[in-house]
Amino acid sequence: MTTYGPHPGTLYPLPNYNKLVFLKNIITRPHIEVGDYTYYDDLDDPYNFERNVLYHFDFIGDKLIIGKFCAIASGVKFIMNGANHELAPISTYPFAIFGKGWEKITEGVDLTEKYPNKGNTVVGNDVWIGHSATLMPGIKIGNGAIIAAQSVVTNNVPDYAIVGGNPARVIRKRFDDYTIERLLRIAWWNWNVAQITEHLMLINATDVEKLEAVAVDSQ
Repeated sequence: MTTYGPHPGTLYPLPNYNKLVFLKNIITRPHIEVGDYTYYDDLDDPYNFERNVLYHFDFIGDKLIIGKFCAIASGVKFIMNGANHELAPISTYPFAIFGKGWEKITEGVDLTEKYPNKGNTVVGNDVWIGHSATLMPGIKIGNGAIIAAQSVVTNNVPDYAIVGGNPARVIRKRFDDYTIERLLRIAWWNWNVAQITEHLMLINATDVEKLEAVAVDSQ
């Protein structure tokens, strides 16, 4: 019988190891979306993942969206829009949330202006996020990107870029621009699992031309 890799609904895809999970299977928050085969590996407990999605309040409505085939290491933190404070006033203190007369500063004011919302945080497909990296609100991580361990990501990350540092900066691109364009057109992560399994040796190799030819034949 032909097998096509682990089922995406598997909780613990590695035998006898319960620190790594296919992440979508443990998500409980409606504003977190995770694609198939993305895994989270935690040194203590993989259920720490949602505990590390911080300041994520339902009333704000921002989403954390993570694509397929991502690898997320232990201690990665996502700071969401509930952490934002306004910068223009003399004080950045969020008086209004405590009420008791302090809410008057929000009367007739758009709360998104008082407490900025930078939108959804979106991680593309086939992204590797290293140990204890921190991603700030509203950033977009491109497909195939690599985030170095302990980086603090404050800006969008291009497709197939390697970034690191605090604040994280592009160290280099994994491929030249033309190759990146070709890889984004191939988008192997959108193939069905049988196609991925059949052509796994090419996906795990360096010959873009051969992978491209397979993608054209599969259309």
